[in-house]
Amino acid sequence: MALLNPYLNFRGDAREAVQFYAAVFGGTPDISTFADFQMPGIAEGEADNVMHSQLTTPAGFTLMVSDAPSSMPGDINNGTVSISGDEIEEIRGYWDKLSDGGQVSMPLEQAPWGDFFGQLTDRFGVSWMVNIAGSSAPAQS
Repeated sequence: MALLNPYLNFRGDAREAVQFYAAVFGGTPDISTFADFQMPGIAEGEADNVMHSQLTTPAGFTLMVSDAPSSMPGDINNGTVSISGDEIEEIRGYWDKLSDGGQVSMPLEQAPWGDFFGQLTDRFGVSWMVNIAGSSAPAQS
């Protein structure tokens, strides 16, 4: 079976980010540092940064997170992560936690297609789209 999972990159705050996502979605992140694998070519002060972390949640989500070392130049663009479904309270809870300390660009409100939809950027700069299926979902922002 093939899997498709978001893999988010950061510059030095991946550990804090994956712990935040564990608080949002549940689960315990498995974290490996560059020092754990004695990775060559890692800048001084980056050995304890996250080389790879995986969070598997009780809902069955898998989120992978790492710090890009300074030797990898360029901007980090994590695209947008989407959460959708008809589990009103569960998804609303994710929205509330993700928006804490972040910036809501589109409130979670009823959309023209009848679902409840919203967009935000969390405190780590990751963009999220949230869609709760069905017109019975309560609008609270």
